[in-house]
Amino acid sequence: MTLRTSYTLLAPVYDAVVEPLTAAARRENLALLPQTPDADVLLVGVGSGLDLPLLPRGPRYTGLDLTPAMLARARRKAAAANLAIQLDEGDARQLPYQDTLFDAVVLHLILAVTPHPERVLAEAARVLWPGGQILILDKFLRPGQIAPLRRWLSPLAGLLASRTDVVFEQVLAKTPGLEIVSDQPALAGGWFRRIVLRKRGSA
Repeated sequence: MTLRTSYTLLAPVYDAVVEPLTAAARRENLALLPQTPDADVLLVGVGSGLDLPLLPRGPRYTGLDLTPAMLARARRKAAAANLAIQLDEGDARQLPYQDTLFDAVVLHLILAVTPHPERVLAEAARVLWPGGQILILDKFLRPGQIAPLRRWLSPLAGLLASRTDVVFEQVLAKTPGLEIVSDQPALAGGWFRRIVLRKRGSA
């Protein structure tokens, strides 16, 4: 089963399951976004648009997702929130945007979903302006953490919705040019983390 198929099937129930668990952590992360009208912000894996009502007003927003069924829901949320946002269908592993176009990139619940998180992070870094930030919210194992149940479940969970064995530090090591600004536990005893990265270089 492809991710597009899985999330097409999950779309009708996704918000009811995910929104109550993640709203507070999303809000805290999104408060870090630039709030000036000349800022460009990309939401990769925008999904059903749970982030959209929480976005600060000011920047120009673009959202991208692989699944049309999720994007349809995001468009309805954008309209309800009176939010101007460009919503594109596309693959996070090969973003259809030019280099250094965005001042900030949001990666909420996408790195553990994709089968190639290192490619998604590398693409986010590519389209990010030097000095810009990447805001991450997702579930990660710590380096050396055994977590046998999570590792055992991951192959099946990855086919259906999201992997449970991604080690963020291993993903980050494959993307030179990014540095950790902050790394805080968010949910489930620290399994979910709020991570802010900065792209090295002058803004």
